[in-house]
Amino acid sequence: MDSDNKNYNKTIADAKSNVQSYLEKNYENIEKIELSDPYQAPMGSMTIDGTVNNDKSFSVSLNKDLTIASLAIQSDDFPEEKDGCKEKTCDY
Repeated sequence: MDSDNKNYNKTIADAKSNVQSYLEKNYENIEKIELSDPYQAPMGSMTIDGTVNNDKSFSVSLNKDLTIASLAIQSDDFPEEKDGCKEKTCDY
């Protein structure tokens, strides 16, 4: 069981790290990122809710390999995508 717990904790840490990196590398003026603990969405994907810059909400769905499947922006004034990342997601 201890090994399962370590694997779970590493998966959570990796998922959060990927979300943070994705936001920092693909969006302008990201100053602060707060992330909730992941949960399983109704369709089965791992999902992480959070805020950037204290009050701009979002929700990220992850693929099984912990890459970003989708980002749902829930604030009108969410930071803009970086110019080089609008057509194609920048590496994260």
